[in-house]
Order: sequence, then C-alpha cells, then structure tokens
Amino acid sequence: MSYHKPEAKTVQDLKDLAQKLRIHSINATQASKSGHPTSCASIAEIMSVLFFQQLRLNLKHPRDPSSDRFILSKGHAAPILYAAWAEAGLFPIADLNNLRKIDSDLEGHPTPRLNFIDVGTGSLGQGVAVGAGMAYVGKNFDKADYRTYVVVGDGESAEGSIWESLHFAGHYKLDNLCVIFDVNRLGQSEATSLQHKLDVYRDRLEAFGFNAVVVDGHDVEELSKAFHCAAITKNKPTAIIAKTFKGRDFPNIEDLDNWHGKPLGDKAAEVVKHLEGLIVNKNVKLAPKPVPKTGAAPEVDINNIKLSSPPSYKLGDSIATRLAYGTALAKIGQNNQRVVALDGDTKNSTFSDKLKNLDPQRYIECFIAEQNLVGVAVGAACRRRTVAFVSTFATFFTRAFDQIRMGAISQTNVNFVGSHCGCSIGEDGPSQMGLEDIAMFRTIPGSTIFYPSDAVSTERAVELAANTKGVCFIRTSRPNTCVIYDNEEPFTIGRGKVVRQKSSDEVLLIGAGITLYECLAAADQLEKNCITVRVIDPFTVKPLDAELIIEHGKQCGGRVVVVEDHYQQGGLGEAVLSALAGERNFVVKHLYVPTVPRSGPPSVLIDMFGISARHVVNAVNEIIKD
Repeated sequence: MSYHKPEAKTVQDLKDLAQKLRIHSINATQASKSGHPTSCASIAEIMSVLFFQQLRLNLKHPRDPSSDRFILSKGHAAPILYAAWAEAGLFPIADLNNLRKIDSDLEGHPTPRLNFIDVGTGSLGQGVAVGAGMAYVGKNFDKADYRTYVVVGDGESAEGSIWESLHFAGHYKLDNLCVIFDVNRLGQSEATSLQHKLDVYRDRLEAFGFNAVVVDGHDVEELSKAFHCAAITKNKPTAIIAKTFKGRDFPNIEDLDNWHGKPLGDKAAEVVKHLEGLIVNKNVKLAPKPVPKTGAAPEVDINNIKLSSPPSYKLGDSIATRLAYGTALAKIGQNNQRVVALDGDTKNSTFSDKLKNLDPQRYIECFIAEQNLVGVAVGAACRRRTVAFVSTFATFFTRAFDQIRMGAISQTNVNFVGSHCGCSIGEDGPSQMGLEDIAMFRTIPGSTIFYPSDAVSTERAVELAANTKGVCFIRTSRPNTCVIYDNEEPFTIGRGKVVRQKSSDEVLLIGAGITLYECLAAADQLEKNCITVRVIDPFTVKPLDAELIIEHGKQCGGRVVVVEDHYQQGGLGEAVLSALAGERNFVVKHLYVPTVPRSGPPSVLIDMFGISARHVVNAVNEIIKD
C-alpha cells in the first residue's frame, strides 16, 4: 500500500484543527482554573492527525468492538482529548467548559465514566501495558483489523513499567500497536533526563523490537507519513518519536519551565488571539473515519460462565487450593472460549498452565514483569473481549498495586489469583510469602476477595469470579488441604459456612485456608477437655458474612478467635473486627503472623509464628477465663 501525500487543503485543515484543539484546551483550563494546557499544546498536531485522519471511530457507539483504540497514557493532557472528541461531534464543544466540575464527567484525568474512555490514565507509565493487552487480543483472539494507539509522555517514559510493556509488545510482534512518544523535553519541575535526544529514544526502541520513526511532532505531513508507515509495517510494533515543544505556539510560554499544570491566567486572551491568527479556515470541520465493515471483531458472549463439569473430589482428599484453581480454570476455559490466563512465569506453581495445556492460544506469558502483567490483563478485558485470570505468587502483586488500583478506576473485571500465601509456604522464606495481599485487595473499591479452604470451594470461587463485576482476588495456598465440602455444596459471594457446631459451643473460631484446619484441629483437642467450639469458614473476606459471624458469635457468648496466615493489619481479623464494631458484648482474640517470618518447614513456621492449633487452644482457654 503506497503512501499518498495528503492534499494541501487537508494539511491546512489538520493544522487549523490543531490550533482549535489548543484554544479549547486553554479555554477549558481557564474555566476550571486548573489543568495542563501546555501539556495539551505539545500534542495538538498528533491529536489532529490521529482523530481526523487515522482513527476509525463509531461516534454512536464509541466502544464499538471493531473501532480503533486510543489511550492517552499522559492523562493530564485530558482537555485536548476531550476537545478532539467534541470536535469530532460526540458532544457539544460548549461542554468543554465543564472540565473538572463536580457534576461533569470531564474529569481532570480521563476515566471510563465517559463512554469514549476505555481505561483511567494519569498514574503515569501504564498506558502502553493496557494498549499492548488490547493489541494482543485484537491480533490473536479477535483477529480483527482494529489498531491501538497510545500517546506516551517523555517524562513518564522514565517509568520501568513502560519498558516492561515495550518488551512485551516487541516480543509478541504486535504490529497493530502504535506508541507515540511526545518528546516535549520538559517534565513537571525540570527538564527530562533525555530532553530532545531523539537518537537515544530511537536506539532504545529499536533494541526493544520496534519500528522506530523520528518525526517533527508539529508537522502534520510528517505525522501522516509516519502513521502510514506504522499501518503497513508487519511483525513489529511501531513507535513514533515526536519532537515537540511544551506550550507550542504559546508566545513567551513555549518551551519554558514552570508552566506545567497551570492555566494561562491573564495571558490566556493574548495566547488565544495569537492562535486564532494562525488559523486559515475558522470554520474548519473534519470527521473521523468510520469503522470499516470488513475486518470486524467477532461477537462474543462472556455471560453465565460455568465449570464444564462439577468438582469431583472425595471427602478427605488432600489437594492444594492452587492446584484446584488450575483445574477450575481449565474447566471454565472449556465452557467459554474467551477465558484467558496470564501469568508471570509461575504457571507451573500457580497451575495456570492447565489452561495452556487445554489451549495454548489462550495463555499469555507475561514473564517476570508483574506491572505489565496486570496492565495487559486490564487491556485484554476492555470492551468485554475476554474474561482474564491473572496469576502469580500473591506477594508479587504488591509491586503492581498501582496498576490494580488504576484497574478499579478503569472499572475492570480482571480476576487476580495469588498463590503461595502466608508463612505456610515454608522453606522459600519471607520474600516469597504473601502476608500483605488481603490488606491490599481489601482497599480496592468494589473488590471481591475469595479465600477458599478446600478444592471444592476453590473451583466454585473461580466460577463465581468469572461472572463477578469489578476486581476479584482469589487467595490460594501452597500446602495440601483436606476436602471438607461435598461436590454439590453451593457457594455464594458474601456467605460463609459453619463447618463445625454443637449447641454447647463456648467460642467461635474463624479461619480460612490453612488456618481453618488449625481451628478444626484445635476443636478436636479442646473437645477432649470438654470444651466445644464452633468453626466458621468465611469463603469470602470481602464481602464478609457479618450476619453469620454475629449470629453464631452471640450463640457462643460473644467470644471469637480469628486465626489467619497474614500480617495483623488489613486481613481477615480486621475484617471481622470491623464487622463486630457496632455490636455490644463481644471479645475478639486475633492470631496472626506478628513479624517477618523465616525459612523453615511449614508446620514449624505456623507454630513459631503463633497461628497453629496449639496457639488456637491457648487463645480459647484464655478467652473463656476472661
């Protein structure tokens, strides 16, 4: 496909639209008395060429599965993104003056409250991962013609997460992905480390497997040619390295420090007048390209996903919940072709490799790069194209907390599965032990946290998570645990199970995962001393079955012992304490891992760090005496 230079009128129209976008960005930030007009100005020509010459969009349905994707990774330039959609005709230009107002969804940084935004951006360094996830789905699952474009700021390109994602895109030859670097030289408080060393950007990007093209980012003809080059390049993604200037065409402001994140104030009128003088056709109007009929994304249905067959275990079987996760993942994968697994080179420990064994095409290896792992999953789940399950050791999700947090802002439905939780993993030692993971996921708005204790409940947790909106986290364990539930046992989010009870029970024990079994072992020991206790398996930590805990806690005289393989803060114990905070006449003893553990056999460690059956027995004896 040969390149046809745009006509002179088209070139001028694109230039004029770029200036209009600058003016809209100034006016909107003036109206809100805050924002980033100079950051908008550096990408005006990029946005003009993208929106009015390159992107194939459906204004009636902005999230059309077949339309091109656009991510503004430098989310602080939101005003010019909103201006581009307004100029395209999606909503009235007058609405741009509602920027950042409490009753407007035109927020300071983009969020999917707007129907033309796929993901929230603004926490820098994350857009490329999401774009790579979208592009991977487009190329390998949808096999459709839509392309994905990501605009990255040069300041955020210092983030290691960007380079994780660039490596992923290069490795998988995502030729439907185009990353545009806005190299405007200036950061927030001073110049970026590379400033305008475009050759360094080019060399790095070529080393990461990209077709790297250096352009004048304010020259619409150069940009048009570069985007054409990107579209015809096969077997490698394209990076357009655009030399730009912050505050472009703003007299006495362009390329100067100390203008980041500030409206122009009393200089606005003068700058707008200057920009208007650069516009040839004041009434310029261009429309985005329509979505072509050919190369469309297929229709998919990701509703009502089921296990292909029910759990099939015998009571008393000894099976690790991490293994049951892999079994369940393969089962829901058999039921629905859009179930995909992503992992960070731990698939033979988390058992996500069971889906790979079923269908290698639906397993995405993200290697040891957890921030990119999470971002790719968020992108893969966008526009309801896949049901994504992301697995690694629970503790390694901590380094991707910002990506998970932004996933919640992005209204993602990604499912996270963390194995190797707690000190019960044993000899590998504290660097591998997930002891903060429940706390982390509990803070995520709208999250659901499953903590299954046996193989049956794990399979049902996977099935439920596949159909649950918002972020889900399934905490799985390394040691084998006994199957205690019948294969037909029903499970519901927010509903726990009473696994042992007598009318004479004096204390309520609450445990999950391996500590449920420590509670049951303690109950056996206590009964020999004529003390009976009740035991609850919460199944979900969030939402917690507060009603069940309060009801049975009262029946046990208000005496509760919670045991967990987690640090004190933010886990199951504090969830129970929070549930009981409004209740009178309760006393709670909380057993948890009190300090950084060490290497050792699992049984020795759980005893050394205070969460074994022996410690539960002691806690029960103390609480009865009290």
